[in-house]
Amino acid sequence: MARPYGPGPKQFVFAADDGDDQRVSVRDPQEAYEVFAAFLRARESDTYTIRDEPAGQSLVLMPRRGLISRFRDADQPRSEHLKVDRGNRYLPGAMLFFENGYAGLDHFGQWLADLSDLDAAPETRGATRAAMFTTEAAAVAEVGRIWADSGIVDPSDQYYVFFESDDLDHDRAERAELLQLIAFLGLERVDPPVGAAGGEVWVRSDPRLDAECERWS
Repeated sequence: MARPYGPGPKQFVFAADDGDDQRVSVRDPQEAYEVFAAFLRARESDTYTIRDEPAGQSLVLMPRRGLISRFRDADQPRSEHLKVDRGNRYLPGAMLFFENGYAGLDHFGQWLADLSDLDAAPETRGATRAAMFTTEAAAVAEVGRIWADSGIVDPSDQYYVFFESDDLDHDRAERAELLQLIAFLGLERVDPPVGAAGGEVWVRSDPRLDAECERWS
């Protein structure tokens, strides 16, 4: 159930390339999502922007470029960008923004601060993202995010399986990031069993992973 805004409704501005901005007042994130989905369906645009002007935050969806960008102007200005490889990621990203603004998308994917980094090869993007995590706690949290998005626990409870049933052509950037984080944390990677998909990454259970993955379960 969507959390209500309060006190009173919340205002957003929806914008597209046609210049016909739409200012909306909504009672909760679900209503915001439904109104924005209708706004998006009614237009053919290179960009779709959601602005939360009182909070100084915005989200830009660029389906034709396969990108999502988020911006925060208040306090410490910040912008980050995400390469999107599936068309069904845009509206879920918008919903997270409606629910909790800029921070709502923290765990949505591989955010990079430099837009030009998104043009790099997937393996380079993954390495760039992994290098952003300089503490053990942050690195473990990122490993947990990747596992929650793609992983399972082996039935023996001895291993965490990442990219379950994937081949090597899928999730190349996230796999490259994960492998670098595994090395940084000193986790033990093991050979997958015979018959496992070629893109799977198996990691032996570790107390840090146990605690983090429990949060995501």
